[in-house]
Amino acid sequence: MTTIRDFQELMKNMYFHRDEKRGAERTMLWLLSEAGEFADALIKNNKKGLQDEAADIFAWLCSECNLLGIDLEEEVLKKYSDCPRCGQKICKCPENY
Repeated sequence: MTTIRDFQELMKNMYFHRDEKRGAERTMLWLLSEAGEFADALIKNNKKGLQDEAADIFAWLCSECNLLGIDLEEEVLKKYSDCPRCGQKICKCPENY
């Protein structure tokens, strides 16, 4: 099974040399651009586009985290092992929260 950490390392091995030259700010712009493409696919009800753009967003997020020295898997599991607001395994927050 591949973990988030494994995928982040794959992105580091594949792209860090390019990401480092681009820098964190410009890498973030690419990430945001992919989010815009995801939104466009959603508006167009383009399932294949949504799948492709979701993968791109995740890959760019991993690249950004590599540049910033963030272990994405560690941070995700630390924050979301329970609901960060109500502290429950199954969220019990009010619907409008």
